[in-house]
Amino acid sequence: MEDGPVSPLMSLDHVSVRFGGLLALSDVSFEVFANEIVGLIGPNGAGKTTAFNAACGFIPPTSGTVHFPALGHHNLRPNQLARAGVARTLQGVGLFGHLSVIENVMAGAISNPGGSVFSGFLGLPRATRHEKETREAAMTMLDRFGVAKYARSMPGGLPYGIAKKVSVARALVGGPRLLLLDEPASGLDEQEIDEFAEIIAGLKSQMSVLLVEHNMDFVMPLVERLIVLDFGEVIAVGSPAEISNNDAVLAAYLGVDG
Repeated sequence: MEDGPVSPLMSLDHVSVRFGGLLALSDVSFEVFANEIVGLIGPNGAGKTTAFNAACGFIPPTSGTVHFPALGHHNLRPNQLARAGVARTLQGVGLFGHLSVIENVMAGAISNPGGSVFSGFLGLPRATRHEKETREAAMTMLDRFGVAKYARSMPGGLPYGIAKKVSVARALVGGPRLLLLDEPASGLDEQEIDEFAEIIAGLKSQMSVLLVEHNMDFVMPLVERLIVLDFGEVIAVGSPAEISNNDAVLAAYLGVDG
């Protein structure tokens, strides 16, 4: 018996987003399947951030639907992502300035069963065991990223590259099936970019990754598939090799006619 069709973890199905008279996304459709790394790219103003924000629930589609078929959800709001097995990082780091590094990472495990990490911060007895397990998981994740020595530090005093690692550790500690990354290479030096590429590549066996990125040197060797946007529309989908030789993409990025 042949296997049936595989449901994607996430799909944008004819999603359009309009801001007043501006059509920011027009009939955008693409999918992310299990255990693949997908890049969402395009020139400045192409609609990448709008598509990312629609996927995360920050911007409701004017029309169309963001499906999470394999997870059993659609059109999730930001506060529903974690419990649906979806984690995301934003441009910059987005850490909670009033919490220590380890508390920030613990906050990423808020969707785990057994209680809220914040109830643990408040000292509620029922959360004591859960808080201990969450703290251990957070330390393990910080150690994995090589930043465990910063566990007690406050985010405001961290070097930018370290803070980025903490933000990804926070996203991963809840064990998501899908990770959404917005400009992960932004603001990093060459060594840090190489480190992040290695981190992201190592996630493929555990989850899927959709990343929005403008640094082509970073994204091209890392992903298996690229979705290219221009003026709010999908103009190409394919492997990095296919996209590198796509006339429409060359025209969008370089003004080169095919």
